[in-house]
Amino acid sequence: MKSILLIGLGRYGRHVARKLHAMHHEILAIDKNEDLVNQVLAYTNNALIADTTDRHFLESLGVSNFDTCIVAIGDDFQSSLETTLQLRELGARYIVARASSSIHERFLRRNGADEVVYPEKQLALWTAIRYGSNHLLDYFELSPGYAVYEISMPVVWAGHTIGELDIRRNYHVNVLGIKVGGSLTVEITPQTMLRAEDSILVLGKQEDMERFVKF
Repeated sequence: MKSILLIGLGRYGRHVARKLHAMHHEILAIDKNEDLVNQVLAYTNNALIADTTDRHFLESLGVSNFDTCIVAIGDDFQSSLETTLQLRELGARYIVARASSSIHERFLRRNGADEVVYPEKQLALWTAIRYGSNHLLDYFELSPGYAVYEISMPVVWAGHTIGELDIRRNYHVNVLGIKVGGSLTVEITPQTMLRAEDSILVLGKQEDMERFVKF
């Protein structure tokens, strides 16, 4: 269980609060809009109405005691940057900030964010990759060079084992798991049999994955 300081309770922030609550983390949520604060009371340990550009207020929270500080302010560019900078100056352990544009993303990094989340950009990339392929079922980027893909089983693989196909050597991808009837199994051996009705999770370099997905 982690202690989370969540700042900004718009639609994005509220979704974050609900998921963190479901994961049983301790959450202190803050927004200057009373109505938004009231909407997350059921999903937080405490929620406050405040302006987080007020340095004295942030100091009173003891931000260095939180495992993670999430700045979910999206539309107020100035408040987002000021809050992020002050969290860094006050000794926050780890800061995740939401960006609403590429410029916003760059400034957040300069102001001390350890990680920047740009939901619109990330979802757009996922949508383009996911629906730009006939056989791709899901996609998750691990780094700028590597990704995990869930794909429908290639026809020529069905009825063969992992060992027979020698997938890593022949296709330059690693098999991470297989979904059988919607359930994921990661107990993969050279003797694992591949079936046409299953889907498969593979990891590899993006250029190799693109050639592989076309295959």
